[in-house]
Amino acid sequence: MATDSPPEDEMAPADSGKPQDCDLPLDRDLFLRTLLRHLSGTLQDVVGLEEASGFISVVGQEIGDEINRGYRHALAVDSLNREQVSEVLVDLKKRIQGDFYLISQDEEKIVLGNRACPFGDKVLGRPALCMMTSNVFGGIAAENLGYAKVTIEEAIARGDQGCRVVIYLNPTGEAKAAEGREYFKG
Repeated sequence: MATDSPPEDEMAPADSGKPQDCDLPLDRDLFLRTLLRHLSGTLQDVVGLEEASGFISVVGQEIGDEINRGYRHALAVDSLNREQVSEVLVDLKKRIQGDFYLISQDEEKIVLGNRACPFGDKVLGRPALCMMTSNVFGGIAAENLGYAKVTIEEAIARGDQGCRVVIYLNPTGEAKAAEGREYFKG
């Protein structure tokens, strides 16, 4: 039995008795987010959170590389500067229906907040999916600026009201002391 199905009271019966006339909240986006939720949940249950995060990080790295190439090509630059990196990180999340915003940035770090996860409510209880954000952000920052360490201080997936992501741009003492993943230029 599926645990993520819509409650029966949200589904209206079809007057015609035909499936295509059912008022059923199902489309490609919902299907794919639900698929990712179940895949990440199965990984977390079978191999544990740390290993599941590792598998998801591999996919995140590949997606981050593609996105980075796309933005650099569209902006006609060989490399993004710090301001462009922060703008790209916010923009890419907005394009996939996240609600990330810049809190602060300086030579040492970029701090982002988020009010809505691109995975919607399907991310709840699936912190392994946060590795997508970590790897995409870390990969883009490191490829353009040389180094990144991503710390997810708050996460909707863990039950927080929003996300707070810190991307350290230099291996300072503060960065070394922070929990997170390090990324280096390819």
